[in-house]
Amino acid sequence: MPMNLILLAVFSYFFGSVPYGLIVAKWKGVDIMKVGSGNIGATNVIRALGAKLGIFVFLLDVLKGAVPSYATHLFVADKTYGVDTQAWAFVIGVVAILGHMFSPWLKFKGGKGIATGLGATLGSIPMTGLTAFGVMIILTIITRYVSLASLVAVATTIPISIWIGKDSPQVLPILAAMIVFIFYKHKGNIVRLRNGTESKFNFRKQETGVESKQLEKEEKRT
Repeated sequence: MPMNLILLAVFSYFFGSVPYGLIVAKWKGVDIMKVGSGNIGATNVIRALGAKLGIFVFLLDVLKGAVPSYATHLFVADKTYGVDTQAWAFVIGVVAILGHMFSPWLKFKGGKGIATGLGATLGSIPMTGLTAFGVMIILTIITRYVSLASLVAVATTIPISIWIGKDSPQVLPILAAMIVFIFYKHKGNIVRLRNGTESKFNFRKQETGVESKQLEKEEKRT
């Protein structure tokens, strides 16, 4: 394998592994892993610290996927080992998602991959990423369930890639792998959605004491 791909993969994993949600929350004196759902992602940061810091974390997590993916276009030639540069870019982006989900700084725990997944698509298959993000925004507004909106948006990436993004067919199995990883990390949310106990989203900072205990109980059940 060309050294460029190896270096990009290593860079992508560790770049993706930086737990910005945890860092930003600790800067404000909050252990985000003990608040709300305990997740380090933007939704839980919004819950604990408000919209401004939550959106800041979201953008940082998006960059974790976008930067390595975009860099692949600059350093990897097309048809390397017969694989399109677009597909390699998405592979490297998925490595960043894995770094985010299984961070060595958090004992190989981490976030659920939505923002970093968005970044990976924006850096490699941008029209697909933007369209899926639009689906997520619309469904979040309608349902107020971020997890449901995220899962539906992720699930639609394959048909979006085929019919709207017109991406390389080599991207499709990588999209399928990303969908599996993200659904796996959302298994608790899926159970809570089915049981009707999933928390709805709002942009206001919440009183987290009671909510944290409730979500902790739900996490233990699932």
